[in-house]
Amino acid sequence: MTMLTPRTPAELAPPGRSRRERRAAGLESRTRLVGERLAGLSAAPGVRALQSVDASPGGLTRAEAALRLERHGPNAVAQERAPRWYVQLAKAFRNPFIAVLVLLAAVMYWQDPADPGVVILSVMVGISGLLRFWQEFRSGRAADALAQLVTTTCAVQRRAGSGSLPTTLEVPMDQVVPGDVVKLAAGDLIPADLRLLTAKDLMISQAALTGESLPVAKADTRVQDLGQQVTTDPVEADNLALMGTSVTSGTATGVVVATGSDTWFGSMAGALVGERPQTSFDAGVRKVSFLLIRFMLVMVPVVFMINGLTKGDWDEAFLFGIAVAVGLTPEMLPMVVSANLARGAVAMARRKVVVKRLDAIQNLGAMDVLCTDKTGTLTEDRIVLDRYLDVHGNEDGEVLEYGYLNAHFQTGLRNLMDRAVIDRVGEAEEVVVDTRFSMVDEIPFDFARRRMSVVLARNPLVGGSGDAGPVEQAEHVEHVEHSEHVEHVMITKGAVEEVLALCTHMTDRGERVELTEQLRWHVTRIAEDNNRRGLRVLAVATRTITDPRDTYGVADEDRLTLVGFLAFLDPPKADAARALEALADKGITVKVVTGDNELVAARVCADVGIDVGTVVLGPATDALDDAELRALAARTTVFAKVNPVQKARIVRALRADGHTVGFLGDGINDAAALRDADVGISVDTAVDIARESADIILLEKDLTVLEQGVLQGRTTFGNTIKYIKMTASSNFGNVFSVLVASAFIPFQPMLAIMLLVQNLVYDIAQLATPWDRMDEEYLRKPRNWDAKGIGRFMVTVGPISSIFDIAMFLIMWHVFAADSTADQSLFQSGWFVEGLLSQTLIVHMIRTRKIPFLQSRASWPVMVTTVLAVLTGLWLPFSPLASSLGFVALPAGYFPWLIGVLLAYCTLTQLVKTWYIRRFGTWL
Repeated sequence: MTMLTPRTPAELAPPGRSRRERRAAGLESRTRLVGERLAGLSAAPGVRALQSVDASPGGLTRAEAALRLERHGPNAVAQERAPRWYVQLAKAFRNPFIAVLVLLAAVMYWQDPADPGVVILSVMVGISGLLRFWQEFRSGRAADALAQLVTTTCAVQRRAGSGSLPTTLEVPMDQVVPGDVVKLAAGDLIPADLRLLTAKDLMISQAALTGESLPVAKADTRVQDLGQQVTTDPVEADNLALMGTSVTSGTATGVVVATGSDTWFGSMAGALVGERPQTSFDAGVRKVSFLLIRFMLVMVPVVFMINGLTKGDWDEAFLFGIAVAVGLTPEMLPMVVSANLARGAVAMARRKVVVKRLDAIQNLGAMDVLCTDKTGTLTEDRIVLDRYLDVHGNEDGEVLEYGYLNAHFQTGLRNLMDRAVIDRVGEAEEVVVDTRFSMVDEIPFDFARRRMSVVLARNPLVGGSGDAGPVEQAEHVEHVEHSEHVEHVMITKGAVEEVLALCTHMTDRGERVELTEQLRWHVTRIAEDNNRRGLRVLAVATRTITDPRDTYGVADEDRLTLVGFLAFLDPPKADAARALEALADKGITVKVVTGDNELVAARVCADVGIDVGTVVLGPATDALDDAELRALAARTTVFAKVNPVQKARIVRALRADGHTVGFLGDGINDAAALRDADVGISVDTAVDIARESADIILLEKDLTVLEQGVLQGRTTFGNTIKYIKMTASSNFGNVFSVLVASAFIPFQPMLAIMLLVQNLVYDIAQLATPWDRMDEEYLRKPRNWDAKGIGRFMVTVGPISSIFDIAMFLIMWHVFAADSTADQSLFQSGWFVEGLLSQTLIVHMIRTRKIPFLQSRASWPVMVTTVLAVLTGLWLPFSPLASSLGFVALPAGYFPWLIGVLLAYCTLTQLVKTWYIRRFGTWL
């Protein structure tokens, strides 16, 4: 594994950026300024931090706090609010096809208010928009229900007046103001950005901000501290506590130096409100919509002019042109898309996936790059003891035994690694801990020493281990007073360099040998090798005390004997490798973008089968312009030590490179990237702002669940494309046939009302498309909107139906003598039936690249609706409605000709399909 180190940061902002990109760059600049201010406060003495916000160690008076709350506003960051229901309703009708249909309906109403076509179009528009509104409104409410927000308070020192003593109050977090002195204890959320004034044994979980799986230690601090060295990243400062993090152990006080949008986190939250970037779904629908509208704008005037010039009836030609426009418009597209997405949302809900934005379902199917954090997705989000090693790197049960004794007998707050050791003992049969040990004293952990020790009595009068296990026996050990017959042993566990500095000897294959410089180099290399594998390593050492006493201190941690090492890891999920393999089989490239350590990230990724390659550190991306970052993101699999701004920029770079990008994350540090991705994916346990930014919420943080969502997304997308290609090609073929017939036939080849009815029956036949199944081969690859491909498909497949329409024209003209104005109803009825049945058959021909009915069968809803459409088409010329619609009964001799034309049509379509797939490599 190699690592790319940062270049010197530079401001590279090429001209010509979009408004969204300029806004993002401005927010990134603001975040850097906030970071620089915090870094300055970290480097300055604590007194300077108090002066910067005009505060004192005793806190503000209540009057001062009230004035500052009025001046600075509530301590809350920018959040995106769900639009009002009527705004959502209006947006549901914002679609180019709906606009076309409304325009056509208005023209038809202006021509004839009693025209049934007006009602038909109005119903289509209403159902489509209302269905879309209801699904998004309902799913939005379901997502909101996941956020069970409660009022959170924090402990603040305030004074009644300028001369009074400070008292500790519990105040709501949104009422914290700059200058407040906050008291922190284990379990507390950090309410704002704090400069620590005092701290003892303080451990803070920064996972929500950085993605690091382990808590980080903050320095023991006093009011008179002189600050620390300048750091470019506020999260690395050991005397700052930032909004969005939490205390896992220890105590502290800190002065609030920033609240709300002025905090480090708040500066990033500004990117999460306002207009979302256009996703690949939005761009695809827009391109396809305007492609079809352009066809309509060309074809309709041509049909209108030909009919007006050849027939001389311009009013009839106008109505016929309107009918052709309706025929060319896939008027059911909004409804089919909405039904598709609604069905997809219901199906995904059964698979523990909540869809907040319906469009995200198709983006999920189109996704070809998934960026994900490591913690909790690839790993189990818990710390385990991975190995216990002697000084040569071999597993040794004695090391685990000493580590267990140290962890079990300490009286302080056990950290995650202590618990991991205790849990591991229960699994290790070779470890024996018996009642020979009892507690004498302990030397607690502190961050200056970075170690802790326990002193145990080894009582020689108690022998044997008995039948009980190590944990059960240890629970029954009682604290015993010092006795001259009891031997004491000190067990020290802590950071490798700190413990090793106190060791004079080591245990080598059961023998105590002097720790020479050569052996010291050897054991250091063992620890470093495990660090490079992404493991957190602690050293374990002992000392047998020859002059036992009742109390011990730091000075007694000397002349230790190194026993070995304990190595810890956030273990990979058991099914992570299989899930990644399944995603790769579906054509999805997984990139890990984490704030965690690069060594840990590389180890975990290697364990789950990811080809790590060169790990790129987040700061290395700051010096790159957009083009350089696109190239780097394309070839990089693992990004580590990445801050929130860098995550979002990586996502935008991948999208700019033509990828449909999904981002899976659950922390504050993921929120901007979730919003900038084509599809943001979070989990129900995520922080509130991550859930707000996401499009899809998983009820389990599991890539296997995500894989099922991808398949559902591709099914939804495939069924949508089916409808578009079916209706576009058949409608184009019909209009092409109309052009030919209008030029050579002395009457209208079909009445306008017949075109509308044919279109309505055909559209109803396609309404079951969302319930169709997709061939397995189709689901194996990501699918994107391809307007050019749809146009090519339309002009290739559409004219096939025109060939057989013209054949039917000739049959009606020459065989059945429908060659005059007096017999035009027979001609029109014959073409109506053939046209409707051929359009209905095209549903089955287009829905699969295989041979329909034989190699691939449609779902039963599609079979039912297409059969009903065929029966309706055959029934209408003989029905009571026939005369009002302009139909006449067809002779019996018509039907053998009809069957022959339809069989020839299916055969030719299958041959063209085979050629098309061979030529262009795709079908749907």
